[in-house]
Parts: sequence; structure tokens; C-alpha cells
Amino acid sequence: MIKTINIVEPTLINEAGHCYSLVNNLVNAEQKNCVVVWASKDSTINFKNTKASLKKFFYRRVRKIQCYFLYRKLLASGDKILVSTSGMIDLMLFTLIAKETIPPKKVFFYFHWINNTSKKLNKLKEIAKKQPNLMILGTTPTVLEIFKKAGFQYTEVAPYPISKKNEPQSTEPNKFSKVLFAGAARQDKGFSRVVDLIEYETAENSTIPFFIQSSSEHYNKYDKKTQYDIGRLSAAGYKYLTIHKDTLSESEYLNLFIGSICIQPYDHIAFADRVSGVTLDALVAGSPILTSADTWTAKLVEKFSAGIVMKSTTPEEMHIALTEVISKYEFYSNNARNASKILQAENDSIHLTSLMSG
Repeated sequence: MIKTINIVEPTLINEAGHCYSLVNNLVNAEQKNCVVVWASKDSTINFKNTKASLKKFFYRRVRKIQCYFLYRKLLASGDKILVSTSGMIDLMLFTLIAKETIPPKKVFFYFHWINNTSKKLNKLKEIAKKQPNLMILGTTPTVLEIFKKAGFQYTEVAPYPISKKNEPQSTEPNKFSKVLFAGAARQDKGFSRVVDLIEYETAENSTIPFFIQSSSEHYNKYDKKTQYDIGRLSAAGYKYLTIHKDTLSESEYLNLFIGSICIQPYDHIAFADRVSGVTLDALVAGSPILTSADTWTAKLVEKFSAGIVMKSTTPEEMHIALTEVISKYEFYSNNARNASKILQAENDSIHLTSLMSG
């Protein structure tokens, strides 16, 4: 019997970012059931050659209110529901809406990370007591720890799906072309450290090419520190820096990684066990990675020798690491490619979709 799976991703607008990568991988992996994707009202997505249909539904400013009414509607149907980027508010909304105990295999929540605090644990215990059958999926075992403590009956690791689309077509080794900072300009992603590095390279009369995307349309959404850093970046005057201010298509974004060194000086507390889609995209493209120690990314880099793990993210240490990878680029790039082949099997989308079957 063909069933319908509703994937709810309110901020999904276009092919940029990992909302699209995640949803697209899931849509392509789901072969048995129909899929309905509930996305932004401004969405331009086209899921070609799939059974998926797109519902342009959410307005950004009122999306949480809209979630309440959509969840109520979907809960009353016989369809399955996947909140593909879940947060506490989603659990709370379903608990508020449901008049009876939600049956197993009905509502799935995919958590990429969650702050493990005593206050949050107490709230989760209340939710688990009222709705023990909510299906909790997590990207890593660590993400699921707090849910298990809270008493949820169903918790399952579902590795973050990895895209195969940016695999280099050529079997020839990649050649170094640039240093890349991909993804949102955020403090927890080490954007300030990247700007420090650019200023250092300027002072040292370096000629290493850098590529950074800093979307102008998001400027007012950044905190003051990040806005200040964006100003520093422009003022540095580094001749070999490309700042891309426009949103990239999926193919344009993925192509950035080929021939690049991907720098991820992420905060070791915020990303201790938090999956990075940028890391996975880099590995598939054979892009070596420079990252902070004691992060999820660092574990992969160390395991496969796919780059360098930095104990310090000072400009001097980052520069030393960069020159090391540039000098042995083919070695590190090949290791990144080999890592991706293993991870593609471990992180196949089918693992996540199979958990929703039955």
C-alpha cells in the first residue's frame, strides 16, 4: 500500500544550503511512498524524476504559527510526518495539539543537535510521559543521549545523508586552486578566525587564493560581531580574496569544493558532536579539510588523514597548516575521496527512509 510521507522544512527556499541537500537526498531515496515537501512560500525547488510534490506554504516570520496548524492537519490524517530539522518547539507543538497518544511510526523528528541541559531534560521528560511514541532520530549517538534519559521509547541513529553529486568526474588527482570557507558566516563556525587569517595573509604579502561567500541579503540577520567581521574582511584589501555575495545554485556550491582546501575553524564546544554538512560535501569532492580539534569534523579528518586538525586556530597556526596541505595536496585530496566512499555507504539516505517504513 502506497503511503504519503510529509517532510516539513519551513525554511527551504532554493538549492542553496543543507536544508535542500538533506531533503533532496531523502526524496531521491524514497522509492515506495509518495512524498510531500512543505517548504517556504518562496520556494523555487523542482524535485525532478521523483514522486515528490512541493507545497509552497511557509512565510518566514510566522512559520512557527503555521507549523501549529499544519501539524494539527497532518496529525489528523493517515499520513506520516517527518520534521527534517527538528527543535524543541516541534516536540512541544505536537504535544500541545494531540488529544490522545500519538501511535508509533506516525511522527518522526530528525535532530541534528541539541543542547543537553538539565532544564531541557526536565521538559523532555514531561513530553515523553505524555507522548512516549514520538519517533526520535539523531545524527549521532550523542545527540540521542538526552532523549534516552528523558524516557522516549523510540530513539534511533540516522546518519546525516551524504550527497554524491559533487564527486569529481575525472579520475585525475585534483590540483590545488584555492582556500574555501563555505556556509554561513557565523561566530560558532569560526568566521572571526577566518578574517584574522585573511588579515595575516595580507600583512605577510601572501599570494594564496581565498574564496568566501558572504551573502549580502543576510547581512542584517548577522549579529553585530559578524557584521563587524564582514567589514574587516572588506577592509583587509587582500588581493587574492574572492567574496561572493550572491546565493549559489546547488551545482555552483558543490563545484566550489573541487580543488579547494576547506577551512572549518569551528567552535569545539558547539560542534563537539554536531554533524557538518560542509564537511561531507568537502570529502566527496576530494577537498582536504583544516578544522579545530575536539569536533565531529576533527574525528573524521583524523580517521582518514583527510586534512589537518588544528589545536590552535591562531592565524599563524592556520597558515602553517595551510602550507602543509598545499605542499601535499594530492595526498590529502586522495584521502578525502577515499573517506567519502566509505561514508557514502555509512550515510546512505536509505538508512533514514527505511526507519520510516512499515
